[in-house]
Amino acid sequence: MRTPMVRGRLLRGSPLRRRSDAVEAWTALAVAVLVAVGGPLVGAAAAWWAYGEARTAAAEQRAERHRVAVEITGRATGARPTVQERGHAYRATVRWADPDEGMREAVARVPATARPGDRVHVWFDARGRNVPPPVDVASVWQHTAGVGGCAAGGTVAAVLLAHGAVRSVAMRRRLAEWERDWDRTGPEWTRRGV
Repeated sequence: MRTPMVRGRLLRGSPLRRRSDAVEAWTALAVAVLVAVGGPLVGAAAAWWAYGEARTAAAEQRAERHRVAVEITGRATGARPTVQERGHAYRATVRWADPDEGMREAVARVPATARPGDRVHVWFDARGRNVPPPVDVASVWQHTAGVGGCAAGGTVAAVLLAHGAVRSVAMRRRLAEWERDWDRTGPEWTRRGV
């Protein structure tokens, strides 16, 4: 049962208003404030943190990874495409001219449409291992929005779950109070009818 509103104010001092009604009314007000203000604030704080972390990670990747134009010499021996590579990329032996070390050769992921003899760009880290390209700006923002949205949604869900628990307890207490009151007044009503 909800507490009725009279001209924007909760009924106060009414003999029909129980303590559980007051608890439920104040809880509803707190839930409204937390959902309207708390959820977005938590989401914004989480998004701000995620943006900083993602930008730092992207900057580190850009610093340690470099793009190299390579020539595909053939499919890597014994390389079977993984689930991620099917239709997207495959492992191939590639070579390129390094200004410091001369001609180099390695195994790298290349686009599925590339054939031996084609020139493509691949990414290597500081140790010479083939790696995916560094995270771009769009991915940073996508990560930021995802973390912020999940944090805001999780906060709202937690507030609503807590509100449901409080309402459940208030309803149990209200029914117990009604039962006690009926036990006191019930015999009087039944006597009058006889």
